[in-house]
Amino acid sequence: MKILRSALVPIIAVVLALLAGALLIQLSGSSPREAYSALFEGSFVGWERFGTTLEKATPLIMGGLAVAFAFKGGLFNIGGQGQLLFGALIAGAAGYGFTGLPWIIHMPLALLLGAAAGAAWGAIPGVLKATRGAHEVITTIMLNFVAANMAEWLCTKVWREPGDILVRTPIIEGSAEIPTFGNIPLGFLIAVAFAFGMWYLLQKTTFGFEVRSVGLNPSAASYAGISTKRIVILTMAISGFLAGIGGSIETLGVLGRYEPGFNAGLGFDGITIALLARTNPIAVIPSAVLIASMDASASLMQFKAGVAPEITDVIEALILLFVATPIIVRWFFKSRQGEEISFGANWGSS
Repeated sequence: MKILRSALVPIIAVVLALLAGALLIQLSGSSPREAYSALFEGSFVGWERFGTTLEKATPLIMGGLAVAFAFKGGLFNIGGQGQLLFGALIAGAAGYGFTGLPWIIHMPLALLLGAAAGAAWGAIPGVLKATRGAHEVITTIMLNFVAANMAEWLCTKVWREPGDILVRTPIIEGSAEIPTFGNIPLGFLIAVAFAFGMWYLLQKTTFGFEVRSVGLNPSAASYAGISTKRIVILTMAISGFLAGIGGSIETLGVLGRYEPGFNAGLGFDGITIALLARTNPIAVIPSAVLIASMDASASLMQFKAGVAPEITDVIEALILLFVATPIIVRWFFKSRQGEEISFGANWGSS
């Protein structure tokens, strides 16, 4: 029943958001039925469109996992955008910088170097939190700006393609590309594997128990002999690692190089996805696919139903509002004893 109740909260949030979106579409003079039909058609009808949706969902899964994992440790990582950018840049540099390597070595190497860059960037606020007490929300926000400007400087002065008027790295070697099997991108399968891996890590290992314990009650965890400082640093580093993987997959599997601006917002979307999934790593997958489907079908909704692309952004914002505001969904549930069920107490405990 607990699992069912946890699942119903985001489902109701999505339904409420779609109903509110239908009202907005109707007020704008378009047909909600045509709009949502185009949304489904543009995302899932045909293998090519379905593959595009999965491609867009891949970095969103990794961004959602990054935020969700930090939540489990009682931390709010808003720095996923910076960690993703750094991972994307380093993966792009490794993708074209190493030549003559076979695919079985080059692609994993570039992917892991990008992930390591994200982990290093994520560990910085973890160290500041553990040693100086600096709040991770403040430090990760600040580091987002540092990462964006540093990445642009490195891309301009160090790794820019000679003679290119655009600020971007050279095209990666073919041996570093993440391939697509038919219309199914390998990057999506990698992201799904990480989702299940994070679930196993959190639920079935001693380290995962320590992360969840610190997230629920740091004082009690410390009294039980768990090093909270170590857990804080490792949690933020792993969170950054996951975001870095998302950026690396975007560079190696979609763009073929690092270009500033093409990854904008992906890290912040991870917050919406993590909340929608109630920080459950496996639930991050359908949550990311839902958000990706809206992004993938926005142009078709505009073409077929005359719906402004911004409507999909509004619907996504409404989903976040409904799922993150307990009072809106609390009304739908009563326990057997007649007491209201609280959904807002500690997201990391779900």
